[in-house]
Amino acid sequence: MPNQAARSGMISLVFPMFDEEQNVGPLLASALALAPRLADAFEIIVVDDGSRDGSAAVVERQRRLDPRVRLLRHPTNVGYGAALRSGLRAARGDLVFFTDADLQFDLREIESLLAHARDFDIVAGYRARRRDPWRRRVLAFGWAALVRALFGLRVRDIDCAFKVFRRPVLDALPIESIGAFVNTELLLRARGEGFRIREVPVTHHPRFAGRAKGATPRVIGRALVELATLYRELRAAAESPPAAWQQLERGIRERMGS
Repeated sequence: MPNQAARSGMISLVFPMFDEEQNVGPLLASALALAPRLADAFEIIVVDDGSRDGSAAVVERQRRLDPRVRLLRHPTNVGYGAALRSGLRAARGDLVFFTDADLQFDLREIESLLAHARDFDIVAGYRARRRDPWRRRVLAFGWAALVRALFGLRVRDIDCAFKVFRRPVLDALPIESIGAFVNTELLLRARGEGFRIREVPVTHHPRFAGRAKGATPRVIGRALVELATLYRELRAAAESPPAAWQQLERGIRERMGS
C-alpha cells in the first residue's frame, strides 16, 4: 500500500500520447479505478502530441464524464519530451507520476513506487524484464553505455517511463528536451541538484496495439543532438566559477581599482 505521503496529498497521473486510440480508453479506465486508492485527491492529465487518429476524441469523451480527467493538446506532433514537459508543468499534485499511454506497464505498480516516496525525491521504475523487440533492446544497451561514459550516470534503466516525482523536483528542474532524451535529462539534472533517486523493479509487457515510435532514425538523431547539447551545458557549468566567486572577484577588482 502507498505510504501516508501519498495518501494525504494530491497525486497527478500524466500520460503523454501520440496515436494511441486503441490503448488510451483502457488506460483511462485503469487509472480512474486505481487513483482513489493512491491519494485523497487526484487528477489525470493526458497530453495529446498531435495524434492523427481518434485518440483525443476518446479522452475528450471521458473528460466530459469526469472532470478529474484533463486533456492537453499540441496542434502538431512536437515530440515525446515536449508532451511530457507539458504534462509535468500542468500537474498540480504534491506527487507527480508519469508513464506512456501504450499499456506496456501495469498501473497498479505505482503503489510500489509510492511506498518509497516519503524517503526519496524521485522513484524510478526499471523494467525487470524488458519485453521490447531485440532491436530496441540493443539500442537501449548502447544508449545506456553512452550515457554512462559521458556523464557517469549509473541507473538500471535510464529511459523507463514509469516514475514518481515529488513536487520540489519539478519546481527546480528545467526541462529542455523535446524528444526521447527527456528521461535521461531529468535524471541527470536531478542528480546534479542533489535529489535522491530510488529504483524499483516493475513489470513490462509487450505492445499489443498501436505502433512504437521511439526507435526511428529521426527520434534517435534528435536524442543524440539533445545529449550533446546537455553535455556541453553541464561541462561549461563545471568549468566556470560559481556566480558567488565571480561576484567576489569583481568586488576585489573594483576595490583595487583594476
